[in-house]
This record gives sequence, structure tokens and C-alpha cells, in this order.
Amino acid sequence: MSGMSGKERDRRITDLGTLKALAHPLRMKLYRGLLIAHVATASQLAEQVDEAVSLVSYHLRKLAEHGLIEEAEAQRADGRERWWEPASDGLSIRDEDFRDAPEKAAAHTATSRLLFEQQADMYRRYLDERAHWDPEWNTAAESSETVMRLTADELADLSAELRALAQKYQEKGRAADAAGDTEGRENVALHTNAFPFRA
Repeated sequence: MSGMSGKERDRRITDLGTLKALAHPLRMKLYRGLLIAHVATASQLAEQVDEAVSLVSYHLRKLAEHGLIEEAEAQRADGRERWWEPASDGLSIRDEDFRDAPEKAAAHTATSRLLFEQQADMYRRYLDERAHWDPEWNTAAESSETVMRLTADELADLSAELRALAQKYQEKGRAADAAGDTEGRENVALHTNAFPFRA
């Protein structure tokens, strides 16, 4: 999960407490909302997720307690409402950090499932709304499945290459935004799942 600039690239979550703090449907939506907006208030995020501001504020404070988000320095002068931003450019959650105890493994699995469900919901929403997008966006959008015979090392190499390619385009978009070149740009979600299976 990544999206903003000027911070640590990807914070690697290795402790169970932080993982559990993130592994909540509303908190994960709020975190993603902040990645997209860069900075936002509880009121703005509450409108996006259709929840009460008080509930959103509570969950934002929980994310902040674990260092996942922080107050946005540039916005503090306003004084009326807190502005929040992600504390890092994105998050990295790796299986090897949660294998050494059943509770950790279960929390990692639950978080991974939640993340996948929210990604699937995003894609379902696109499918439902695709008739309202201009034809060039529908032509550019991609959904495919490729089945390969690989070793674990080859899969690791493929995953690293895909991340590097995504990062290249992410940085291209950031540079354009920073230069004020926002014409024709939309938020784009790239979801990849590469995993072994037996038929």
C-alpha cells in the first residue's frame, strides 16, 4: 500500500500491535484515503467513508498512536481542526515477520484478507462505474491473469521488477503533480497478487 512523497519510502510493520491497529476495516480505509489525499481532516475523511466524525477521529488517533499517521505540520496554523498525513510513503507487511507465533500468523492472514477484500471492492466499484469513464480510460485499464512455472527465486525477482516498474510510474505522477501538470490525471490503483498454487 503506497502513495505519497517526501517521507520514508515504505515503513515495514514488524510488530503485532501495529499490525492489529491497521487490521480494522475502517482504519484501513482511512489510511488509504490519506495516501490518496496526502493530507486531510477527520471531517473530510468522515465524508468519504460515510461515518461520524467522532468515530473517524477516534480511529485516526489509534493509527497515530502506532506511528502510521501524524499531524500535518503545514496545516497546523489553521487551529480549528487537525490535519493528518501518512507518516511514511507506504507500508510493507511481510510474511516472514509474523511466522514465529500462531497469533502473529493469524493476524497477518487476517490483515492480508482484509486488504485483498478492500482491493476487490475497489475493482468491483470500477466495474460498476466503468460506463461513466471516458473510453480511453476503459481501454487503458487492465485486468489479466498469467500462469507461469517459476522457482521461488524467479517469483521473488518478478515481484521486485513489478514493484520497481510501479514505483517508476508513481514517481512520474508525483513529479507531474508537483509541477502543476494535473490535466488528464486520475488516481489509478494497481493491484498485483503473485502466489504459488497447485492444480
